[in-house]
Amino acid sequence: MTSIPSVSTADAPAERIELSELSRLAGSVIDSVERVIDGKHDQVVTALTVLLAEGHLLIEDVPGVGKTMLARSLAKAIAVSVSRIQFTPDLLPSDVTGVSVFNQASRQFEFKPGAVFANIVIGDEINRASPKTQSALLECMEERQVSVDGGTYELMRPFIVVATQNPIEMEGTYALPEAQRDRFMARIAMGYPDAGSELEMLGARDTVNPLEALEPVIDVPTLLEMMEGVRHVFASPAVKQYAVAIARATREDADIRLGASPRATLQLVRAAKARAAIAGREFVLPDDIDALAVPVLAHRLLPTSRALGRQHESADLLGEIVTRIVETTPVPSAR
Repeated sequence: MTSIPSVSTADAPAERIELSELSRLAGSVIDSVERVIDGKHDQVVTALTVLLAEGHLLIEDVPGVGKTMLARSLAKAIAVSVSRIQFTPDLLPSDVTGVSVFNQASRQFEFKPGAVFANIVIGDEINRASPKTQSALLECMEERQVSVDGGTYELMRPFIVVATQNPIEMEGTYALPEAQRDRFMARIAMGYPDAGSELEMLGARDTVNPLEALEPVIDVPTLLEMMEGVRHVFASPAVKQYAVAIARATREDADIRLGASPRATLQLVRAAKARAAIAGREFVLPDDIDALAVPVLAHRLLPTSRALGRQHESADLLGEIVTRIVETTPVPSAR
Protein backbone atom coordinates (compact mmCIF):
# COMPACT_ATOMS: atom_id res chain seq x y z
CA MET A 1 0.00 0.00 0.00
CA THR A 2 1.38 3.38 -0.96
CA SER A 3 1.90 5.99 1.72
CA ILE A 4 1.82 9.74 1.34
CA PRO A 5 4.73 11.48 3.11
CA SER A 6 2.87 14.78 3.40
CA VAL A 7 -0.10 13.23 5.24
CA SER A 8 0.48 12.01 8.79
CA THR A 9 -1.32 8.92 10.04
CA ALA A 10 -1.74 7.55 13.53
CA ASP A 11 -0.25 4.09 13.05
CA ALA A 12 0.81 3.35 16.63
CA PRO A 13 -1.53 0.95 18.42
CA ALA A 14 -3.79 2.74 20.88
CA GLU A 15 -3.68 1.92 24.58
CA ARG A 16 -6.81 0.91 26.43
CA ILE A 17 -8.52 3.45 28.62
CA GLU A 18 -10.48 2.94 31.82
CA LEU A 19 -14.21 2.99 31.12
CA SER A 20 -14.80 5.52 33.88
CA GLU A 21 -12.35 7.90 32.21
CA LEU A 22 -13.86 7.15 28.79
CA SER A 23 -17.31 8.02 30.10
CA ARG A 24 -16.03 11.23 31.68
CA LEU A 25 -14.33 12.37 28.50
CA ALA A 26 -17.39 11.50 26.43
CA GLY A 27 -19.48 13.61 28.79
CA SER A 28 -17.07 16.52 28.32
CA VAL A 29 -17.40 16.29 24.53
CA ILE A 30 -21.20 16.16 24.78
CA ASP A 31 -21.25 19.20 27.08
CA SER A 32 -19.02 21.15 24.70
CA VAL A 33 -21.13 20.37 21.64
CA GLU A 34 -24.34 21.23 23.49
CA ARG A 35 -23.03 24.75 24.08
CA VAL A 36 -23.51 25.20 20.34
CA ILE A 37 -26.41 22.82 19.61
CA ASP A 38 -29.36 23.75 21.81
CA GLY A 39 -31.97 21.21 22.90
CA LYS A 40 -30.68 18.26 20.86
CA HIS A 41 -29.15 15.98 23.48
CA ASP A 42 -30.17 12.68 21.85
CA GLN A 43 -28.74 13.72 18.48
CA VAL A 44 -25.44 14.81 20.06
CA VAL A 45 -25.10 11.55 21.99
CA THR A 46 -25.86 9.48 18.89
CA ALA A 47 -23.29 11.45 16.87
CA LEU A 48 -20.60 10.77 19.50
CA THR A 49 -21.68 7.11 19.68
CA VAL A 50 -21.07 6.71 15.96
CA LEU A 51 -17.71 8.47 16.23
CA LEU A 52 -16.48 6.20 19.04
CA ALA A 53 -17.75 3.12 17.17
CA GLU A 54 -15.62 4.17 14.17
CA GLY A 55 -18.66 4.56 11.93
CA HIS A 56 -19.93 7.25 9.60
CA LEU A 57 -22.88 9.52 10.34
CA LEU A 58 -25.62 10.80 8.02
CA ILE A 59 -27.62 13.82 9.21
CA GLU A 60 -30.79 14.32 7.19
CA ASP A 61 -33.26 17.17 7.54
CA VAL A 62 -34.56 20.36 5.98
CA PRO A 63 -32.21 23.36 5.61
CA GLY A 64 -31.49 25.59 8.57
CA VAL A 65 -31.99 23.21 11.51
CA GLY A 66 -28.30 22.82 12.44
CA LYS A 67 -27.09 19.78 10.49
CA THR A 68 -23.76 21.31 9.45
CA MET A 69 -23.41 23.07 12.82
CA LEU A 70 -23.61 19.72 14.62
CA ALA A 71 -20.95 18.24 12.33
CA ARG A 72 -18.65 21.26 12.77
CA SER A 73 -19.17 21.36 16.54
CA LEU A 74 -18.33 17.69 16.96
CA ALA A 75 -15.21 18.11 14.83
CA LYS A 76 -14.09 21.19 16.73
CA ALA A 77 -14.56 19.54 20.14
CA ILE A 78 -11.83 17.08 19.12
CA ALA A 79 -8.34 18.20 18.15
CA VAL A 80 -8.24 16.37 14.83
CA SER A 81 -7.70 17.38 11.22
CA VAL A 82 -10.97 18.39 9.57
CA SER A 83 -11.90 19.00 5.95
CA ARG A 84 -15.19 20.08 4.49
CA ILE A 85 -16.57 19.19 1.06
CA GLN A 86 -19.47 21.22 -0.29
CA PHE A 87 -21.22 18.78 -2.60
CA THR A 88 -22.57 20.42 -5.75
CA PRO A 89 -23.72 19.04 -9.12
CA ASP A 90 -20.39 20.01 -10.76
CA LEU A 91 -18.18 18.43 -8.09
CA LEU A 92 -15.84 15.79 -9.58
CA PRO A 93 -14.73 12.51 -7.98
CA SER A 94 -11.10 13.72 -8.16
CA ASP A 95 -12.06 16.72 -6.02
CA VAL A 96 -12.96 14.24 -3.29
CA THR A 97 -10.26 11.57 -3.53
CA GLY A 98 -7.34 13.40 -5.17
CA VAL A 99 -5.63 13.37 -8.54
CA SER A 100 -2.27 12.50 -10.11
CA VAL A 101 -0.47 15.57 -11.46
CA PHE A 102 2.53 15.51 -13.79
CA ASN A 103 5.58 17.18 -12.24
CA GLN A 104 7.61 18.88 -14.96
CA ALA A 105 10.75 19.01 -12.81
CA SER A 106 10.86 15.32 -11.85
CA ARG A 107 9.13 14.13 -15.06
CA GLN A 108 6.89 11.93 -12.91
CA PHE A 109 3.28 11.91 -11.81
CA GLU A 110 2.67 12.93 -8.21
CA PHE A 111 -0.48 12.26 -6.23
CA LYS A 112 -2.19 15.32 -4.79
CA PRO A 113 -4.46 14.22 -1.90
CA GLY A 114 -8.10 15.24 -2.03
CA ALA A 115 -10.38 16.43 0.73
CA VAL A 116 -10.89 12.94 2.18
CA PHE A 117 -7.39 12.96 3.64
CA ALA A 118 -8.43 14.17 7.08
CA ASN A 119 -9.62 12.61 10.34
CA ILE A 120 -13.13 14.02 10.09
CA VAL A 121 -14.58 14.77 6.66
CA ILE A 122 -17.72 16.91 6.66
CA GLY A 123 -19.71 16.23 3.51
CA ASP A 124 -22.18 19.10 3.28
CA GLU A 125 -25.39 18.38 1.31
CA ILE A 126 -23.97 15.13 -0.02
CA ASN A 127 -27.07 14.34 -2.08
CA ARG A 128 -26.68 17.45 -4.24
CA ALA A 129 -23.74 15.87 -6.09
CA SER A 130 -24.12 13.44 -8.96
CA PRO A 131 -24.23 9.70 -8.21
CA LYS A 132 -20.77 9.34 -9.81
CA THR A 133 -19.26 11.78 -7.32
CA GLN A 134 -21.15 10.27 -4.41
CA SER A 135 -19.73 6.86 -5.29
CA ALA A 136 -16.20 8.24 -4.92
CA LEU A 137 -16.69 7.83 -1.17
CA LEU A 138 -17.55 4.12 -1.27
CA GLU A 139 -14.00 2.79 -1.04
CA CYS A 140 -13.00 5.52 1.41
CA MET A 141 -15.79 4.77 3.84
CA GLU A 142 -15.49 0.99 3.83
CA GLU A 143 -11.77 0.30 3.36
CA ARG A 144 -10.25 3.56 4.63
CA GLN A 145 -8.16 3.92 1.48
CA VAL A 146 -8.19 5.60 -1.93
CA SER A 147 -7.25 3.97 -5.25
CA VAL A 148 -6.20 6.43 -7.96
CA ASP A 149 -4.34 5.67 -11.24
CA GLY A 150 -3.13 2.27 -10.07
CA GLY A 151 -1.93 3.50 -6.66
CA THR A 152 -3.54 2.84 -3.29
CA TYR A 153 -3.27 5.45 -0.56
CA GLU A 154 -4.15 4.82 3.06
CA LEU A 155 -6.36 7.35 4.79
CA MET A 156 -5.70 8.87 8.18
CA ARG A 157 -6.79 7.13 11.36
CA PRO A 158 -9.32 7.73 12.70
CA PHE A 159 -11.32 8.47 9.57
CA ILE A 160 -14.94 9.52 9.96
CA VAL A 161 -17.38 10.92 7.40
CA VAL A 162 -20.11 13.15 8.83
CA ALA A 163 -22.45 13.93 5.94
CA THR A 164 -25.54 16.10 5.76
CA GLN A 165 -28.33 15.81 3.25
CA ASN A 166 -31.67 17.42 2.48
CA PRO A 167 -34.85 15.35 2.05
CA ILE A 168 -35.09 13.83 -1.41
CA GLU A 169 -38.29 15.79 -2.10
CA MET A 170 -36.34 19.07 -2.16
CA GLU A 171 -35.07 20.77 -5.33
CA GLY A 172 -31.70 19.73 -6.76
CA THR A 173 -31.20 16.51 -4.76
CA TYR A 174 -30.21 13.00 -5.87
CA ALA A 175 -31.05 9.84 -3.97
CA LEU A 176 -28.04 8.23 -2.29
CA PRO A 177 -27.28 4.76 -3.71
CA GLU A 178 -28.20 1.83 -1.48
CA ALA A 179 -24.52 0.83 -1.26
CA GLN A 180 -23.58 4.23 0.13
CA ARG A 181 -26.46 4.42 2.60
CA ASP A 182 -25.37 1.04 3.92
CA ARG A 183 -21.91 2.44 4.69
CA PHE A 184 -23.32 5.03 7.08
CA MET A 185 -23.52 3.52 10.53
CA ALA A 186 -26.45 5.72 11.56
CA ARG A 187 -28.78 8.37 10.26
CA ILE A 188 -30.30 11.02 12.48
CA ALA A 189 -32.70 13.91 11.93
CA MET A 190 -32.26 17.21 13.76
CA GLY A 191 -35.88 18.36 13.85
CA TYR A 192 -36.99 21.85 14.80
CA PRO A 193 -35.98 23.10 18.27
CA ASP A 194 -38.64 23.62 20.92
CA ALA A 195 -39.80 27.17 21.59
CA GLY A 196 -37.60 27.59 24.67
CA SER A 197 -34.41 26.46 22.93
CA GLU A 198 -35.15 28.62 19.90
CA LEU A 199 -35.75 31.68 22.09
CA GLU A 200 -32.55 31.02 24.04
CA MET A 201 -30.64 30.70 20.76
CA LEU A 202 -31.87 34.11 19.63
CA GLY A 203 -30.61 35.73 22.81
CA ALA A 204 -27.28 33.90 22.99
CA ARG A 205 -26.21 34.52 19.40
CA ASP A 206 -26.91 38.20 19.03
CA THR A 207 -23.28 39.20 19.53
CA VAL A 208 -21.23 35.97 19.56
CA ASN A 209 -20.94 32.73 17.61
CA PRO A 210 -20.63 29.90 20.19
CA LEU A 211 -18.77 27.75 17.64
CA GLU A 212 -15.86 30.20 17.65
CA ALA A 213 -15.48 29.85 21.42
CA LEU A 214 -15.53 26.04 21.34
CA GLU A 215 -12.22 24.54 22.46
CA PRO A 216 -11.03 20.95 21.82
CA VAL A 217 -11.70 18.57 24.68
CA ILE A 218 -9.70 15.55 23.48
CA ASP A 219 -6.91 14.93 20.96
CA VAL A 220 -6.25 12.14 18.44
CA PRO A 221 -4.31 9.78 20.78
CA THR A 222 -7.05 10.09 23.40
CA LEU A 223 -9.75 9.47 20.78
CA LEU A 224 -7.93 6.35 19.60
CA GLU A 225 -7.71 5.11 23.19
CA MET A 226 -11.44 5.67 23.60
CA MET A 227 -12.14 3.75 20.38
CA GLU A 228 -9.97 0.90 21.64
CA GLY A 229 -11.89 0.90 24.90
CA VAL A 230 -15.19 0.64 23.01
CA ARG A 231 -13.95 -2.44 21.12
CA HIS A 232 -13.43 -4.28 24.41
CA VAL A 233 -16.92 -3.66 25.79
CA PHE A 234 -18.54 -7.07 26.28
CA ALA A 235 -21.51 -8.11 24.16
CA SER A 236 -22.96 -11.41 25.38
CA PRO A 237 -24.05 -14.16 22.99
CA ALA A 238 -27.65 -13.42 23.97
CA VAL A 239 -27.32 -9.74 23.00
CA LYS A 240 -25.67 -10.67 19.70
CA GLN A 241 -28.46 -13.17 19.04
CA TYR A 242 -30.97 -10.38 19.70
CA ALA A 243 -29.27 -8.09 17.18
CA VAL A 244 -29.25 -10.86 14.58
CA ALA A 245 -32.94 -11.62 15.22
CA ILE A 246 -33.88 -7.96 14.61
CA ALA A 247 -31.81 -7.80 11.42
CA ARG A 248 -33.30 -11.04 10.10
CA ALA A 249 -36.79 -9.82 10.91
CA THR A 250 -36.27 -6.83 8.60
CA ARG A 251 -35.47 -9.23 5.76
CA GLU A 252 -38.68 -11.19 6.33
CA ASP A 253 -41.09 -8.33 7.05
CA ALA A 254 -43.98 -7.98 4.59
CA ASP A 255 -43.52 -4.19 4.38
CA ILE A 256 -39.80 -4.33 3.46
CA ARG A 257 -38.34 -5.43 0.13
CA LEU A 258 -34.67 -4.83 1.06
CA GLY A 259 -33.75 -5.72 4.62
CA ALA A 260 -30.73 -4.99 6.77
CA SER A 261 -27.38 -6.30 5.54
CA PRO A 262 -24.88 -8.29 7.65
CA ARG A 263 -22.86 -5.05 7.76
CA ALA A 264 -25.85 -3.44 9.46
CA THR A 265 -25.91 -6.15 12.13
CA LEU A 266 -22.20 -5.71 12.78
CA GLN A 267 -22.53 -1.94 13.05
CA LEU A 268 -25.57 -2.21 15.33
CA VAL A 269 -23.52 -4.20 17.85
CA ARG A 270 -20.54 -1.84 17.51
CA ALA A 271 -22.73 1.18 18.11
CA ALA A 272 -24.32 -0.56 21.11
CA LYS A 273 -20.85 -1.09 22.58
CA ALA A 274 -20.10 2.61 22.18
CA ARG A 275 -23.40 3.56 23.83
CA ALA A 276 -22.61 1.28 26.76
CA ALA A 277 -19.10 2.75 27.09
CA ILE A 278 -20.44 6.32 27.12
CA ALA A 279 -22.72 5.25 29.98
CA GLY A 280 -19.70 3.78 31.80
CA ARG A 281 -20.79 0.15 31.42
CA GLU A 282 -18.49 -2.75 30.54
CA PHE A 283 -21.29 -4.71 28.86
CA VAL A 284 -24.05 -4.17 26.31
CA LEU A 285 -27.70 -4.35 27.31
CA PRO A 286 -30.65 -5.17 25.04
CA ASP A 287 -31.76 -1.59 25.77
CA ASP A 288 -28.70 -0.37 23.84
CA ILE A 289 -29.79 -2.39 20.82
CA ASP A 290 -33.35 -1.06 21.14
CA ALA A 291 -32.23 2.58 21.36
CA LEU A 292 -30.02 2.33 18.27
CA ALA A 293 -32.12 0.08 16.04
CA VAL A 294 -33.94 2.92 14.25
CA PRO A 295 -30.93 5.21 13.58
CA VAL A 296 -28.73 2.27 12.54
CA LEU A 297 -31.20 0.22 10.49
CA ALA A 298 -34.00 2.39 9.09
CA HIS A 299 -32.02 4.27 6.42
CA ARG A 300 -30.75 1.00 4.92
CA LEU A 301 -34.18 -0.47 4.26
CA LEU A 302 -36.42 -0.18 1.20
CA PRO A 303 -40.20 -0.40 1.72
CA THR A 304 -42.58 -2.31 -0.50
CA SER A 305 -45.00 -0.55 -2.82
CA ARG A 306 -47.83 -1.41 -0.46
CA ALA A 307 -46.03 0.24 2.44
CA LEU A 308 -45.24 3.29 0.32
CA GLY A 309 -48.93 3.64 -0.41
CA ARG A 310 -49.46 4.26 3.29
CA GLN A 311 -46.63 6.81 3.52
CA HIS A 312 -49.01 9.76 3.73
CA GLU A 313 -50.11 8.38 7.09
CA SER A 314 -46.61 8.53 8.60
CA ALA A 315 -43.70 10.95 8.37
CA ASP A 316 -41.22 8.19 9.28
CA LEU A 317 -42.50 4.99 7.69
CA LEU A 318 -39.29 2.97 7.97
CA GLY A 319 -38.64 4.16 11.51
CA GLU A 320 -42.07 2.94 12.55
CA ILE A 321 -41.50 -0.41 10.84
CA VAL A 322 -38.19 -0.91 12.69
CA THR A 323 -39.82 0.13 15.97
CA ARG A 324 -42.55 -2.44 15.42
CA ILE A 325 -39.97 -5.13 14.67
CA VAL A 326 -38.01 -4.29 17.84
CA GLU A 327 -41.17 -4.39 19.96
CA THR A 328 -42.19 -7.81 18.59
CA THR A 329 -38.75 -9.45 18.68
CA PRO A 330 -38.26 -11.41 21.91
CA VAL A 331 -35.16 -10.70 23.93
CA PRO A 332 -33.11 -13.93 24.27
CA SER A 333 -32.41 -14.96 27.83
CA ALA A 334 -28.80 -15.34 28.95
CA ARG A 335 -27.59 -18.90 29.40
